[in-house]
Amino acid sequence: MRAAVLHETGQDKLEVLDDVEAVGFGPGKVKIRVRATGLCHSDISAMNGVLPQPAPFVPGHEGAGEIVDVGDGVAGLSVGQRVLVCWLPACGACPSCKRGQTQLCLAGFMNAGTPNFKRPGGDVFGFAGTGTFAEEVVVDAGCAVPIPDDVPFDIAALIGCGVTTGLGSAINTADVAAGSSVAVIGCGGVGISAIQGARLKGAAQIVAVDPVESRREAALKFGATEAVAPDALGDAKQRITAGEGFDYVFEVVGKSATARTAYETTRRGGTLVVVGAGAMDDVLQLNMFELFFDEKRILPSMYGGGDVLASYERAIALWRAGRIDLESLITHRVPLAEINEALDQMRTGSALRTCIEI
Repeated sequence: MRAAVLHETGQDKLEVLDDVEAVGFGPGKVKIRVRATGLCHSDISAMNGVLPQPAPFVPGHEGAGEIVDVGDGVAGLSVGQRVLVCWLPACGACPSCKRGQTQLCLAGFMNAGTPNFKRPGGDVFGFAGTGTFAEEVVVDAGCAVPIPDDVPFDIAALIGCGVTTGLGSAINTADVAAGSSVAVIGCGGVGISAIQGARLKGAAQIVAVDPVESRREAALKFGATEAVAPDALGDAKQRITAGEGFDYVFEVVGKSATARTAYETTRRGGTLVVVGAGAMDDVLQLNMFELFFDEKRILPSMYGGGDVLASYERAIALWRAGRIDLESLITHRVPLAEINEALDQMRTGSALRTCIEI
């Protein structure tokens, strides 16, 4: 079958090969025919080594398709069923799951170290234990979440990561208060979803911050009340909050420099929400006095900061009701053979989300 493979960490292009085989099928597993997958910035971060991932590997973790085989012991799933791929399934038994913090379950991460593809030359891993830049993928049954028939594969794929992450950061993690002021730094697919979440919660001012003009223009269509380049954020803070700072600031880039800017843009007693996934050696520096004196809440948001299955259902309900726009998040579509074009679109910022049709 065909799959896009990164041979070595640090390479900037993928090779689409037709000699890849999905492996690992057996009890407790399902095989999925992937129909659509989104390109998330985390895929690029894994390619360049910012996020740890053994190589060679097949990127992709934001996918949807249909089940083509079901292993022994799997209940509630059947051949032909339409599913989205959950890259961080909850085991239901660990301390995090028992506390109701299923987004912190580490069971899914354990899969990242087990190859789920192979080629004549050896084993190939799947990013985050999945690897949706392939025609087929074998995953734990918990990674296959049924979707209703009226949800297109491309929409379901986005809900599998970016939409859930962004919406949840505003709704679950921050619990944005009605009438509040919000700034979102980084307006790709996840940032735009955070903007939509803040709008749903009733934020009065939502300032989108991004260096790419097309993304700033798009943010206004999704609910931002103003969109500025990063060098104009200070002026927006002064005009909108009289210099005090925003009630909520979302960092959706994953870099210490932007997190520091976000901290300084948050008012005393306000909330900084860290959504971007960054590198282990990129250190955010805060001094002990400002931590104490400013009393700013710093809230990391992992996968939307809540139960992902409930978050999927909420996103579908909001989409059906016309309360969130998911179709317009997909600004580009490419076939798997043109996956490197999608990577260029992500790197230049010309795309909010590119859908890879497989």
